[in-house]
Amino acid sequence: MDFIVDDTSAGEMIFSYLKGKGQILNTKRQELIRIALEGNFVNHILPSGGVSGVSYLTWRLGYLNVPPGRATMAQVVRHASGFFAFGVLLLLSLFLVTLDGTLNRWIILASAMLFGLMTITILSGVYLLSSKHRIDKFSSWIYRLLNMVIRRVTFGKRRKLLNESTIQTFLDDMHRDFLELRADKRLLKKPFLWGIVYTLGDAGMFMIAFWALGEVFNPAPVLIAYGVATLVGFFVLTPGGAGAYEAVMVTFLAFAGIAGGVAIAGILLARVIILLGTIAFGYIFYQHALATHGGDSNAPPPQRQ
Repeated sequence: MDFIVDDTSAGEMIFSYLKGKGQILNTKRQELIRIALEGNFVNHILPSGGVSGVSYLTWRLGYLNVPPGRATMAQVVRHASGFFAFGVLLLLSLFLVTLDGTLNRWIILASAMLFGLMTITILSGVYLLSSKHRIDKFSSWIYRLLNMVIRRVTFGKRRKLLNESTIQTFLDDMHRDFLELRADKRLLKKPFLWGIVYTLGDAGMFMIAFWALGEVFNPAPVLIAYGVATLVGFFVLTPGGAGAYEAVMVTFLAFAGIAGGVAIAGILLARVIILLGTIAFGYIFYQHALATHGGDSNAPPPQRQ
């Protein structure tokens, strides 16, 4: 099933990095596949721009003796690798759509803007994590911000929930992992290749749906529409960005000259398969994980590596 391949390749971007750091080496592949499905389920059912999935996987990987900072850094690597992989494919798509004189030039402009936004996001992360001084300032700022939000939400009943030293330790772990990663960039090779597999598999589901409906056309606009819709889906509080995701893809493909009826049918077919498969399989493994670990949000303290 294609959605299982997608979830697995998304998980492998995380797991290949951790293995490169000498962790989860003895964890069975079946267990890693289950964790990947669980994380994707949480991301879809509890939409929060990916924060829910990051929190869950950090907790889940704690039972595999992965420190929280490293678990989070692995997920930063996963998203950065996915961005890089999609960026490479996006540049190729931009080249192809530029050669196709029948496509609306607004498509090219939107694609260039998407690539620019991805580049700025990655560079911002690199800028933050490369400096201990910036990390310290950011941890102090995030500490004040989060506790202010907590006080507002609880109407002043809780003055403080988070400890600044905990945040500092967490970000220091990420900073240390980043410096090690910068010194050995080979650790990014496998996550990047898995990112290519993931992007082609995820976007390919839409092409397969169109082919099943008897429609064959340039796949480049589909890949670009997939990227724009995925970005929008991060900010929509529905499972998997449902509703906005489909609307953005249909609108984008309409600008690309693909008939609205065909676009709607193909996109809905692919999305139903992806969401139902992700939720059904992920829910089973998610519930099993909660039952096994008692739903305790505090993983056993991992050993620092």
